[in-house]
Amino acid sequence: MRKIKLSYIGGGSKQWARVFMTDLALAGELGGEIALYDIDLAAAELNKRIGERINASKDCVSVWDYKVYEKLEDALSGADFVICSILPGTFDEMEADVHFPEKYGIYQSVGDTVGPGGVLRAMRTVPIYEGFAKAIKENCPDAWVLNLTNPMTACTKTLYDVYPEIKAFGCCHEVFHAQEFLSCVAHEMLDVERPDRSEIQIDACGVNHFTWITEAGYKGTDLLKILPGFIDRFYESGYCERMGVAPDGFRDDFFLYGNKVKMDLFRRFGVLAAAGDRHLAEFMNGSWYIKDKEHAENWLFHLTPVSFRKQDRIEKIRLSQRIADGEQEVIVKHSDEEVVELIKALAGVVPPVVSNANVINVGQMQGLPLGSVVETNCVFSRDSLKPITSKPLPPEVNALVLRNALNIENTYYGIKERNLDKLFEAFMNQPLCDGLSLADGRELFTSMVRATDKYLKDYFPLEKL
Repeated sequence: MRKIKLSYIGGGSKQWARVFMTDLALAGELGGEIALYDIDLAAAELNKRIGERINASKDCVSVWDYKVYEKLEDALSGADFVICSILPGTFDEMEADVHFPEKYGIYQSVGDTVGPGGVLRAMRTVPIYEGFAKAIKENCPDAWVLNLTNPMTACTKTLYDVYPEIKAFGCCHEVFHAQEFLSCVAHEMLDVERPDRSEIQIDACGVNHFTWITEAGYKGTDLLKILPGFIDRFYESGYCERMGVAPDGFRDDFFLYGNKVKMDLFRRFGVLAAAGDRHLAEFMNGSWYIKDKEHAENWLFHLTPVSFRKQDRIEKIRLSQRIADGEQEVIVKHSDEEVVELIKALAGVVPPVVSNANVINVGQMQGLPLGSVVETNCVFSRDSLKPITSKPLPPEVNALVLRNALNIENTYYGIKERNLDKLFEAFMNQPLCDGLSLADGRELFTSMVRATDKYLKDYFPLEKL
């Protein structure tokens, strides 16, 4: 067993922390300290108690020493791995991100990556990540840094720009869901038991939440060649990889979808978009898939109201409290996340692993600027991450991805320079904003900034708005 120190920035997480801690409890190859840091100290203390209950489970195979730190520097000191997973601001700010644009006919199903909401969220997040990068450089310069915060691309860009020698990458599970979708294709079209997603071999590239699968195989079968027949069967009804074909099973769940957008894009372009439909719709002109709530529902996905997220957060806090108090059993079982598997590969306690990751483009993805952050397959091995050169995207798809990649770059540099004029131009060039007049765009941008000025006033010259 290798002993490590793992620093968890955002260690007061209301849900993902439990998933992560139970996966670590089943990682018999690793052990050591988990340093929990959060601006909400009480939430971190609650997760420490949950971690200790996980340690006491009969199913636990790796006992960890959970410690809560009041200072970020102390939590990072000597860390071998750092997890960054935070909510920038509160759901009150996200409510403005998501719902203010509706007054102007702009609808968002998530609002945390691109579109008006993505720009504002980046404005809140990037300055915080500048501080994280500096603290990592000073306290654990050789640590591997795993980012899970959205907007994924902008966060990862910040870490590398502030500390170029950092060993960082962004982790996202959306591609995993696409592999699960393809395992359904194999099941339905090849008449085989549904394969595990690890048996689906893919080549993927793009930017986070707008990644595309250009090759997909299962035991010698080219899944993209049989995908048109699958789409012909299930296009109208939809097919959810988590629920099967029954659309009535996912119509009332804000986070499920029927993959109809994904299937429509494949019919148009011949490659498979590798994120959930809720994310995909936001990267393109709103008139395509997300003109309004009814339009989205017709495409078999949902607009997630922030009011739901607020209520859901309350329920998650109550559940955490019950688990910490011993009123509810803690279940220790493997999740479908890969974060711990990647940590094990980087620690050198398991053989190399191939998985998707968000890192600086050094040539692994053609068609996007060098130095931008892209998502492709990478090889993870002992203290090593090596991007794999991807197959080029069709030109018409690359054009869609390139526009968004440049918007993210321009948003990042506008934030870095604290330049509100640059940020407004990046805001207006969002595909979802294509129908905005300049006057309405300025009014919307200003109102959204004002709604979140508590988290922006220390970084931006808001008096210039």
